[in-house]
Amino acid sequence: MSTLFQPTALVGAIALAMGFSTSVSAQDSSNVVNASLDTLVVTATRSEEKIKDVPARISVIDEKTIEQSPITDLPTLLTKEAGLTIKQVGGYGQTASVYLRGTNSSHTLFLQDGMRSNIATIAGTNIPLFDLSDIKQIEILKGPASVQYGTDAIGGVIQLISKIPTENSIFTTIEAGEKNTYKSILGVDVAEDGFYAQIRGQRFETDGDQIIANDERKVGFDQKGYSAKVGVEKEAYGLSAELKENKGTGDYFSYGSPKAYDFLNRLYNLQSRINLSNSLTWNTRLSQFEDQYNVVKGSYPSIVNTEQQEIDSNLKWQFSQHQNVLLGVEYNKTQAEKVAAYIGDEGFNSDNETIGYYVQHQFKNDIFSTQTGVRVEDNQQFGTHTVGQIAARYFATQNTSFYANLGTAFRAPVVGQIISEPAWWGGNPDLKPEESVSYELGFDHAMAYGLQVYGSVYQTKIDNLMVSDSSTGWKFYNLDKATFTGSELGLKWKQDNLFANAEYAYVQPKNDDTDEDAPNRPRQNFTLSAGWDNGVYGFTTSLVAKGPSKDLQEIPGYATIDMNAYWQMNPHVKVFTNIKNIGDTTYKAAWNNEVNSYYLASGRLASAGVTFRY
Repeated sequence: MSTLFQPTALVGAIALAMGFSTSVSAQDSSNVVNASLDTLVVTATRSEEKIKDVPARISVIDEKTIEQSPITDLPTLLTKEAGLTIKQVGGYGQTASVYLRGTNSSHTLFLQDGMRSNIATIAGTNIPLFDLSDIKQIEILKGPASVQYGTDAIGGVIQLISKIPTENSIFTTIEAGEKNTYKSILGVDVAEDGFYAQIRGQRFETDGDQIIANDERKVGFDQKGYSAKVGVEKEAYGLSAELKENKGTGDYFSYGSPKAYDFLNRLYNLQSRINLSNSLTWNTRLSQFEDQYNVVKGSYPSIVNTEQQEIDSNLKWQFSQHQNVLLGVEYNKTQAEKVAAYIGDEGFNSDNETIGYYVQHQFKNDIFSTQTGVRVEDNQQFGTHTVGQIAARYFATQNTSFYANLGTAFRAPVVGQIISEPAWWGGNPDLKPEESVSYELGFDHAMAYGLQVYGSVYQTKIDNLMVSDSSTGWKFYNLDKATFTGSELGLKWKQDNLFANAEYAYVQPKNDDTDEDAPNRPRQNFTLSAGWDNGVYGFTTSLVAKGPSKDLQEIPGYATIDMNAYWQMNPHVKVFTNIKNIGDTTYKAAWNNEVNSYYLASGRLASAGVTFRY
């Protein structure tokens, strides 16, 4: 297993990069940056505001970054953020877990246009299976957000926000590369006098990579899907209807034998806005998210389905020039089912309902931006929880601001953690909900010569942390306490067409019961991205470096380098190229106790593509 560069293999890839290209933003050129000060975000407060006013740390992956490589999946994009760690046991379509600021993979809430997309049968979500073909922006909110969104948001929130057409357009994008990997997208946008419609269709396929160190077999993945959105945006009201479906099949290994799964995820979303007056706005969302994951190859097939229905309605009152209050109620019904798929198989069927009431106050002027809130959530299975937040940003000068954020959060066990039959599932009906309190201080400072520096220090304490390990036969149980302490420091620079972005993050994820680090979280993470872009040509090189971590075995650190470039030949044609993991570093991702070997992360993938737009 080599971690060295392979010069011969790189000759073709570098030649490819010299001739083709993809879109890179000169303003937000790294895959994940803190975004320009005028970038608008919605995740932190449920309403649109400039990122410079948010009294918390929030990062943005912008549209140009997402479009620079259509074959790039969500785990790969998130890897470029120093403040979180991705544990993916292989490449495309393989299980991936997100550890945001060192917290558990179940402590990050995933949203799609406001709809909760975590899965009730597992402690997390199927992020490798999400398609990004219609996504405009990915927002990463770090820190507790249970006041805004209820359970799961202990470490933070990652929200995928879809596009709203602003002009008439039709386009097609094709990207193809090594390992018989390709993706094609066809899109149509219509926009006229506030009315709009959007359609996307996509198809992706790859032969995949070797994912087990002592087994040369590769695992393939393919998916296809579509999305459609129609709506209207007027000054007095807005209305949209959205449908998204993504399905496919993937290979994986379990107990040394090859297996395969089919998947389908589908989102229905209806959203409305009514301006009742100049100071009063009423927003309502009705959503449904379905997730199906069926093992179709192997000794023990299984069918696991989750369906969530959600209604959220809130009233925003701008009662003075500088102050507003948000009052809302959110209802969620989740049904999880495992179907008995063979003789002797045991299934389950469970549902749960929650209803949350929240209130949030904001104050903004030239000196302060504050956010306070309270949420009371009644969980049918686990009772009532009350959480709160108080946060403020102080603008010391036009170029310098400081913020403080204090918040509590909670997470209720999901079906997959509490069912006792079948016993091998690992459920424990006696689990208690997790409760947390987080403290954070940070600053942002703009200097001369296009330099910006930012930093944060934080600590999150969690009671009743839910874990499972080999000592209990992988049955879930509660720890008394865990503490996650860390810091982040970033530097951004832009001068004419040149740019660079760097971020260093440190976290100590401590199990207070044993005084040891929690698994799968490297203490040190570093990312660096630099390049040149004049709007016609662009080139970027990105470095991701992660320190060692613990799993069932020691996981060594690694460093990978990605490259991308583009040429906008004319307003209608863009050609681009990408080289992922240019050194073909086959680093270890996790320990597989079943076959006494390591999972491997993806190797090099060189690709090129073209977009035609009219």
